[in-house]
Amino acid sequence: MQSDNSTAGTPAAPVPTLRARLRRLQPYFGDQRLEWTVALLTTIVAAATEPLIPALLKPLLDEGFTEGSLPLWLVPAAIIGVFLVRGLAQFTGKYALARIANEGMVRLRAVLFQRLLVARMRVFGEQSASALSNTVVYEVQNGFTVLVQALLGASRDGFTVLALLAYLLYLNWQLTLIVAVMVPAVAWVMTTLSRRLYRITKSSQSATDDLAYVVEENVLAHRMVRLHGAQAQEAERFATLSQRLRHLAMKSTVASGAMTPAIQLLAAAALSTVICIALWQGRSSGGQAVSVGGFAAFIAAMLMLISPIKRLADIANPITRGAAALERGLRLLEDTEPETEGGHEAARARGAIALHAVRVHYGARQTPALDGVSLQVAPGEVVALVGPSGSGKSTLVNLLPRFIEPDGGQITLDGVALADWRLAALRRQFALVGQEVVMFNASIAANVALGEPVDEARVQQCLQAANLAEHVASLPRGIHTEVGHNATQLSGGQRQRLAIARALYKDAPVLLLDEATSALDTHSERLVQDALQRLMRGRTTLIVAHRLSTIEHADRVVVMEQGHIVEQGTHAELVAAGGLYARLQSSRKA
Repeated sequence: MQSDNSTAGTPAAPVPTLRARLRRLQPYFGDQRLEWTVALLTTIVAAATEPLIPALLKPLLDEGFTEGSLPLWLVPAAIIGVFLVRGLAQFTGKYALARIANEGMVRLRAVLFQRLLVARMRVFGEQSASALSNTVVYEVQNGFTVLVQALLGASRDGFTVLALLAYLLYLNWQLTLIVAVMVPAVAWVMTTLSRRLYRITKSSQSATDDLAYVVEENVLAHRMVRLHGAQAQEAERFATLSQRLRHLAMKSTVASGAMTPAIQLLAAAALSTVICIALWQGRSSGGQAVSVGGFAAFIAAMLMLISPIKRLADIANPITRGAAALERGLRLLEDTEPETEGGHEAARARGAIALHAVRVHYGARQTPALDGVSLQVAPGEVVALVGPSGSGKSTLVNLLPRFIEPDGGQITLDGVALADWRLAALRRQFALVGQEVVMFNASIAANVALGEPVDEARVQQCLQAANLAEHVASLPRGIHTEVGHNATQLSGGQRQRLAIARALYKDAPVLLLDEATSALDTHSERLVQDALQRLMRGRTTLIVAHRLSTIEHADRVVVMEQGHIVEQGTHAELVAAGGLYARLQSSRKA
């Protein structure tokens, strides 16, 4: 995975404005009009109660200490009433925004996951599993939570500032003009530092992915790391990336932390100026210009401005982090193209496969994986693909269900180009049993019937045919036993036979076997081979294999080397010919 350092020397992309970033999110949480209306109204009501606190000071100081001029019951009633209205408004507004955030999060996450289910296969090679899962699950959740809470705070504090400024204007417009000088200064500080925060946040996301990928690699390869004594080397990799992430976190802290003292300094300058001018006004007018209550109310309202302005200054950090996290999900959505498909559909194919001058080239690899390969496979024929490592065998097999797209040539199934098939209909024609078996954390029955309704009798039949029924019957819950993460509680041979049972349950006309027995011991291989023989009956089968026990039962052996087909024939014919196949077999026996 490339970090953001790889882009050094290239012109930096312009940072989109906050408004532009939020506009991209509108389809996911912008159409809950009732919730937005409630949130807006209650926020305005809560903000409107803020000036009532200093407003109560004025009559309390001017009249409250004069006997009989202010009813005593009015003081607690007014204070309790103000806080009751504010509390109800804040609760309602927070609840409305929480609904907006959660509905938007569910909607965006569902769209992202649906896109991953139909995305072109190259996305899974370009991004690690940890990066994709982190984006869909954590980035979306954290982004919506942080962003909506920040927007709630920004709207509440924004309206509070407006309400307090309006009250200050009512009390003394000359002094309020001095206070208003802070607003453009604060806006400049927020704009400047938020741009820097945005860039740091994007770099932090990349650094987090790199760190998560190292953890993922070491979890998957924990045996190899210990076997080769690579713990120190991997710890150093982890420490280097951790330090980079720490460095970015500190830069983010500096950028966000600089806002608070800057805003406080501006507020202190404005406050000291206001106090001096108010005292000068009082002295020059003989104390008649401003009453004690009026001055106290003005100072109280002005001091109350500092907290919301400070929070508004700090709001750039969470809004930037939330928007950047959600933008990452949007980029995944926009950059991940769905697979293309045609309109042809058939309930069950005959299984005639044809490749015409097919060419496949992988990225930076100089030589093509397949270079003009042509091959005809008749319905029901069993074809073994043999050749040295890297000769293109697995590539050829992965072309058929369109896990890989050819760079040239054409592939047909029953005379129809694969690109002209509907993908669901095309992939319904194939069953795959590979060397690496993937199982879901579900019951044995659910894993066997993957993608189809569970028919328990049929599951039992498939397990029986796969030589696994006896073992499953010994489990506490039988076919309803949970297999755990990737069925690691089963042995390699048992997992392989479970994959065969899945292929039997699917009952597809074309079977793809990619090194299905290469990692098994002799006993497990015998059981799997027996199950495979049942599975191959009546099906067009392509087998990628090295073991002679698998190859010699094939109707035809196709020998590949460096992306070309170099020999074809039966096992006996090719051994007699003395070519590459014969040399491969003799070297394996040796």
